[in-house]
Amino acid sequence: MNFLAHIYLSGDNDEIKVGNFVADWIKGQDFKRYSPEIQKGILLHRSIDSFTDNHPTIRKSKSRLSNNYGKYAGIIIDIFYDHFLASNWNTFSKTPLPVYAQEVYRLLEKYIDSFPLGIREFIPRFMERRWMESYATVTGIQNVLAGMSRHTSLPDHTIQAIEILNQYHDDFKVEFFDYFPQLIHYVEDKFEIVIENQPTNQ
Repeated sequence: MNFLAHIYLSGDNDEIKVGNFVADWIKGQDFKRYSPEIQKGILLHRSIDSFTDNHPTIRKSKSRLSNNYGKYAGIIIDIFYDHFLASNWNTFSKTPLPVYAQEVYRLLEKYIDSFPLGIREFIPRFMERRWMESYATVTGIQNVLAGMSRHTSLPDHTIQAIEILNQYHDDFKVEFFDYFPQLIHYVEDKFEIVIENQPTNQ
């Protein structure tokens, strides 16, 4: 899962959200430098990633991207699944996505000085490009992928990825709605986090 899902799965605790957001920049035991709730968010993020990587539905989704992305296919699926979360946001939250996103941006600004340099450099781009809201459209996903290919080691196969998303859009959506409720229950059970809404059948 990408940023939107990770934050959503943090429930309503601000420091858990912060930890979940920055976790990819916090390596090894460095998480112990932070407050207990931020630590919980970092460990939650790692646990979500492990659950996701080992889930058969995710492997099925990734198989459509393996030829173009190889080991990076999972990153693309994370972004695709955030697209389905954002584009079906009203199923999962009573708070409109732009309002929810603005609350997250304010939260990140509040904590930015305590983050590692890499995340401090990333957050302004993340906010300026309205990254969380952009997941809701295919054009937004295209912009996210293009941006990631410029700033990370992700291969620049953006056009092919969007073609695959469009071609298998309904299949990916079915797989997302199969997988995401299971992930919600996993998070609630293991971390005792209350998620705002439960997804309904599509």
